[in-house]
Amino acid sequence: MEVVLAQLGFHDHPIENYNLTQPASVEHVHHEFANAGAELIQTNTEHASPLSLARFGLRDKALEINRKGVWLARSVAGEKEIFVAAAVGPVGKYLAPLGPSKPDAVLKSFEEQIAALAEGNPDLLILKSFIELAELELAIQAAKNAAPHLAIIAQKTFPEDGALLASDYVRKISERLRELGVDVIGTNGTVGPNRMITILKSFALPGIPLSAQPDIGIPTLVDGKAFYNATPEYVGESAKDLVKAGVGIIGASGGATPEHIRQIAEHVRGVKPGEIKIPQIKIKDEKFIGGQDEEKFSNFKKNLGKKFLSTVELDIPRGLDMSSVTEGASFLAQHGIDAVNITDGARARLRVSSLTLAKHVQDSCGIEVMAHLACRDRNMVGLQSELLGAELMGVRNILAVTGDPAQIGDYPYATSVYDIDAIGLIRALHSMNNGRDLMGNLITDGAALATHFLIACASNPVADDMEREVRRTQQKIEEGCDVMFTQPIFEMPVLERWIKLLKPFRKNSKLMLGIMPLRSVRHAEFLHYEVPGMNIPQTIHDRLAKRNTTDEQSAEGVDICVEFLRDAKSLVDGVYLMPPFKKYQMAVDILERLG
Repeated sequence: MEVVLAQLGFHDHPIENYNLTQPASVEHVHHEFANAGAELIQTNTEHASPLSLARFGLRDKALEINRKGVWLARSVAGEKEIFVAAAVGPVGKYLAPLGPSKPDAVLKSFEEQIAALAEGNPDLLILKSFIELAELELAIQAAKNAAPHLAIIAQKTFPEDGALLASDYVRKISERLRELGVDVIGTNGTVGPNRMITILKSFALPGIPLSAQPDIGIPTLVDGKAFYNATPEYVGESAKDLVKAGVGIIGASGGATPEHIRQIAEHVRGVKPGEIKIPQIKIKDEKFIGGQDEEKFSNFKKNLGKKFLSTVELDIPRGLDMSSVTEGASFLAQHGIDAVNITDGARARLRVSSLTLAKHVQDSCGIEVMAHLACRDRNMVGLQSELLGAELMGVRNILAVTGDPAQIGDYPYATSVYDIDAIGLIRALHSMNNGRDLMGNLITDGAALATHFLIACASNPVADDMEREVRRTQQKIEEGCDVMFTQPIFEMPVLERWIKLLKPFRKNSKLMLGIMPLRSVRHAEFLHYEVPGMNIPQTIHDRLAKRNTTDEQSAEGVDICVEFLRDAKSLVDGVYLMPPFKKYQMAVDILERLG
């Protein structure tokens, strides 16, 4: 539909809105596909769920767009005596916690869309282009709720991945779809017809019809437009191979024009679907697939919960001269600090890569690094690539942070990515520790079967919105966080309240207490009034103010930290010290006085 509409000069998105604004053109496209030999045409509604339409300000048009979409297809189908499949696709955002979409809201959106489609009286539903199985399951549930009389074709999209297809992952998905009571299982998109044969061999099941809608090939993007090299004849011949492999409902997806459908119709005419042959898939022992070599764990991970640990945050300068970082890390290593924290572009300032610097520090300074990794600058592919690289480099302590938005930093017009937030990144870390990526695919088919990360997160016991902070911390723990690093706090009641709030869901997650020695009254005022998430109690301001000189105030700041830490030590698993600019001796003094 999209390709032909573009050929007619219609390039706006979403194309589903053309059901209302250009109905004659949409009907014309349906005529073109029907005249080419299509026996089943799909409504122009794949991206017309209320949640999808809301991004274009069309939420209130969902009923009209979907119902009209069926009517336009049915007006053509009635003339040709062919079938109408009402198309439903994903909402366009990953489900929580990987993305922002809430399952309940997605289910309601699908129910509303499918109810509207059912009013148009289609012959069946086609659920297509679903990447997440969980979202496809929601669409199936919505179909059963809103239109139980309609047959369902359920199509899951798969990447072309040898490791994936060598596992039983694809087979388990097809078995799950069959369990959910759909009428046809299938796959569409992402790969061309030739490659789809390999996928279908892993996906097919006996006793249930099979559908396939491959892209016509892999496109080349020129000025944002997709160009395909596959000829209609090639697509038609490949479609015949798919039918011989057992496909009963055959078509095409990305890039398909009426001429491609004409060639498919001509090539498969008179060809009976072949017998579905189920190849044997040799599956390695699941424990072996997700197994970890505990010798590769960081010392920090090995010691967490067994001894009182200490980390110190390093100041990262601009540019390439990291001598101050290595000098500070070496000094702290000599004084028995367990790890140093390296931030990832904090405050959206341009700094050297945290993972690269972590590798340099670990190799040259004899101390482990707690490397922060922000979600701001990389999409989910890039983040997972970074994690694989970190594993290879031996950087295995990762503190997942969402990251400050780009607009507050050095490049305010830069794009903040945020494909996922810290919760999603924790899920990725946990998945990789079990040998799989965010989508559940095996990350490797070789000997290195899993990563070995210690998974850390940030938490703020003095957050302005405490209900939200507690909820997000619970999600971080549920997704696999091993240890929480708190924002700096200064009072026992705050720590005790935080521990009490965490108790119902804390499980075995450990707690590193954030401590920041204050160097002066001015320092305390700056943090309290100008740094988000910081709260310096008035009693602390008053204690510092009683000291006359900056040196005396700095000494008082250390005294405050030592007193607090003595009281708190038995309640936490370690301390995360954030001394003022390069004043690492303050951190050492605090720990030495602590004993």
